[in-house]
Amino acid sequence: MKSHTKHLTMHVPARVGFVNITPLVEDELRGSGVQEGLCLVNSMHITSSVFINDDESGLHHDYTQWLEQLAPFNPDPDHYHHNRTGEDNADAHLKRQVMGREVVVAITKGRLDFGTWEQIFYGEFDGRRDKRILVKIIGE
Repeated sequence: MKSHTKHLTMHVPARVGFVNITPLVEDELRGSGVQEGLCLVNSMHITSSVFINDDESGLHHDYTQWLEQLAPFNPDPDHYHHNRTGEDNADAHLKRQVMGREVVVAITKGRLDFGTWEQIFYGEFDGRRDKRILVKIIGE
């Protein structure tokens, strides 16, 4: 069984944003030589996410609005207890929890085995600094 590991560095200049990382993951898959197996893509930070959905700007706008309604940014420590630690990112932790930590995609005939319109995204909820994504590919 082959195994391939890569740590990608992301830097989203805004506090919140979505980046299609499918081409980066496909590059790693090609380099791995795996034809049949699994690909794990994992955000290694507790204020960012990896998820699968459609690459459509209206949907990304809707995600931003919806998440802000669920967990609005509010640095006031009286609003979120987590902000009593001296940080102001409690909302980012909650948004990450909703959007998820990782995805696993089947590899078939050397390609990511997606459904129609599926793409892999990095979701940032407390940006403006470097963060890592783990890509782990295993198979034959």
